[in-house]
Amino acid sequence: MPRKTCPCVLMLIWLSGAFLCVAVHDSVFAQARFTTAGDVLPAWVSEVGARSEPKGARTFSANAHGAVGDGVRNSTKAIQQTIDACSRAGGGIVTFRPGKYVTGALFLKSDVHLRLDSGVTLLGSQDDTDYPAIWTRVAGIEMNWPAALININDQHNVKISGGGMINGRGDKWWDRYWSTRLDYDPRGLRWAADYDAERVRMIVIWKSENVTVENLSLQRSGFWTTQVVYSDHVTVDGIKVSDNAGPSTDGVDIDSSSYVLVQNCDIDDDDDDICLKAGRDADGLRVNRPTEYVLIQNNITRHGGSIVAFGSETSGGIRNVVVYHNRGIGTSEGIRFKSARTRGGFVEDVLIRDLTMEKVSLPFTFSLNWNPGYSYASIPKDIKNIPPSWTVLAMPVTPAERGLCEIRNITIQDVEITGARRIFSADGLPDKPIVNVKWLNISAQGRLAGSIKYARDWTMRNVRLRTFEGDDLKVSNSDNVETPKVTKP
Repeated sequence: MPRKTCPCVLMLIWLSGAFLCVAVHDSVFAQARFTTAGDVLPAWVSEVGARSEPKGARTFSANAHGAVGDGVRNSTKAIQQTIDACSRAGGGIVTFRPGKYVTGALFLKSDVHLRLDSGVTLLGSQDDTDYPAIWTRVAGIEMNWPAALININDQHNVKISGGGMINGRGDKWWDRYWSTRLDYDPRGLRWAADYDAERVRMIVIWKSENVTVENLSLQRSGFWTTQVVYSDHVTVDGIKVSDNAGPSTDGVDIDSSSYVLVQNCDIDDDDDDICLKAGRDADGLRVNRPTEYVLIQNNITRHGGSIVAFGSETSGGIRNVVVYHNRGIGTSEGIRFKSARTRGGFVEDVLIRDLTMEKVSLPFTFSLNWNPGYSYASIPKDIKNIPPSWTVLAMPVTPAERGLCEIRNITIQDVEITGARRIFSADGLPDKPIVNVKWLNISAQGRLAGSIKYARDWTMRNVRLRTFEGDDLKVSNSDNVETPKVTKP
């Protein structure tokens, strides 16, 4: 199938007449490579997303292989047998009659289209044995972990779509996490809880290419909802994430992957709605694989930790990202940059444009010492039988300077904000300021202007803040940082 042209391309040509060619990554302190004087976007945005899809038209009925949509009987083996039969035949479409199908981990194969039509629901099995432990990456480190509900591992030309639903029934794993926290937090083990609770993710795309996840309703994931890790040319288009009130139920996580398109999604969850990641601490620095060439456009985010987050897993680096024409309604934070003193890596060459935020408490946050209780692993001396993942998490990053993340060359423009609590919350580090952030055409209304600490070379053009107290933006320990005009409403 010929690759579909990204929907934004024709509109961008109309706006600008041309795309900007992106220069090679030549210097860690180079200036941002996006033209901000007009409506030009980098040329690579036309190359993101899946370039091909499964071609086979033959259908394979899961019901014919014994799947039962009664919401009770376990259909894992029957559905997997259908997927395998479709793959052996050279590819095609796996279909279901309307119903609710209980299933554990499924492993999709190359050239297979898993089609969940309207009226079809996959229900996550509540039996732990239905999710075998496999080697994967979770929250920035590689480790054995339960397989996801839907797994696309080392495959190509795979699609999941159809308008149906996947309900992970994640309450079981949410409860497990909170029980783990109750035990671990008083013992100084907050940092280990996320790894030891072993919550089941919903969709994981691992070391694959040309994968499309499209037009699905995703609910109640046990952990992250859709993770794209070590993969390239992936499209996530038109998914609706809802009823995701459990901890760490991120909507879309792009993890050390490239040429990814996330568009037309409606995401409502309890953590970052869309998040870019690239590994944690020593293990992430070992892998050293960036997330790059990512286009995030035309999405709506609702509850959650952020509209778009960068980090906190930054070790392999995050670069060449465009966040275009998105809307946030009631998220805790808007654009969120976060890392820690042991993460290392960088976030650079990011363009955020045409963004609307309504009742977003903290529209712009930067933190290089984020969530210390989670970010820094220290194994108590009285602990015996230390799990392998703890050893990895506690591995020191040396020299210490290698653990400092660079945030630089960020352009944020054409933003409208209403109902904020604190507009700016930026905290670099004394030895690692946040460098070269350009702000253009920002109109923000909120209670407080906020503060900027440890920053360098920030420019502000047509940036207007309206705060109830009319207070100035507080800037400290910074060099060459411009400030906006602040008025009362």
